[in-house]
Amino acid sequence: MNAGTAHGATFEEAVHVSPLGQNRYSAFLQKAFCIGTVPHGGYTSAVLYRLALVHFASTHPDLYKGEPATPISMHLSFLRRTAAGPARFRVHDMKLGKRTSSIHVELLQSKDQSSSSGASTDKGEEGMEVKVAGYITVSPASAEVGVSAKTEWELEPKPVAGSANGGGVNLRQLGETGQDEAWTRQDSPFAEFRKATTQVEIFGVDGTRGKRRNGIVDQWARLKPEGEVTRWSNEGVVFLTDMFPMALDGFDNMATGAESESGGAGPTANFWFPTVTLSIDLKKRLPAAGEEWLYSRVVTKTVRDGRTDLDVTVLDAKGEVVALSTQIGLVVSASRNIGKRARI
Repeated sequence: MNAGTAHGATFEEAVHVSPLGQNRYSAFLQKAFCIGTVPHGGYTSAVLYRLALVHFASTHPDLYKGEPATPISMHLSFLRRTAAGPARFRVHDMKLGKRTSSIHVELLQSKDQSSSSGASTDKGEEGMEVKVAGYITVSPASAEVGVSAKTEWELEPKPVAGSANGGGVNLRQLGETGQDEAWTRQDSPFAEFRKATTQVEIFGVDGTRGKRRNGIVDQWARLKPEGEVTRWSNEGVVFLTDMFPMALDGFDNMATGAESESGGAGPTANFWFPTVTLSIDLKKRLPAAGEEWLYSRVVTKTVRDGRTDLDVTVLDAKGEVVALSTQIGLVVSASRNIGKRARI
């Protein structure tokens, strides 16, 4: 087992990328990882992470003497809605270096009738358009040498305490019973619509036993594709940076209140939160066997005019930083996701 397959067969199938030659690749985006009819942004980003691995392994196998070139940063723009089903990818080598290399990536699918630009000019991709584009920087682990130093940074405010020594969460008890002190298993809101959120098991603070701070959501998570608990891989980490159903539940409540005040849908309102841009700084590669538990702190500073900001810090069970991400998203009616496609 390696860090690419620690996540199990189901997730492996979901992020599988095949080379087609001439810097072209293909994948099949899974319905199980959709929000409504649109593949989840973190899941799509995980597929693009895998794309980078496959590209360097198949196109530049000798660049780092056979050592995997793993992404250390990703900057993605979600230009148009993707859809479950076949996807094509184009990769442009922007820089091939001894320590780092950078590529420009594009995810293409069939052109929506509502779109009028961005169509592919490649004859083999006629009728397709770019849905997601961005840059990925990679580096082999052996090339990452230099100064390492700990700072005085720590989570502030501190997470709600659990029953473990020093106030930490007893993860074994949490996994076996679903609860440890104020920490408890969380049901994903609107799970049928947000199918992708059911592929993880989220544990957060019970609002009746621990204080939730406005704008801050803390969570422990296990990867659970199609109900089977597996382990977090590096691709899984990318998926997790965009996975925070409790934060979205808070947005739902805020948006529902606004709709109610304006005579809208009231308490039954349901919203979609499409990612517009996502940047990920991957600080640490996971071990070959993966990790069972990862912690996320999700911070929102303001929601204004239907636009959100989110800062996510991902830690492992030892408290070491695994990844940092920032993103901009929108708050729109769920009907924009499942209805006739129009521009957002």
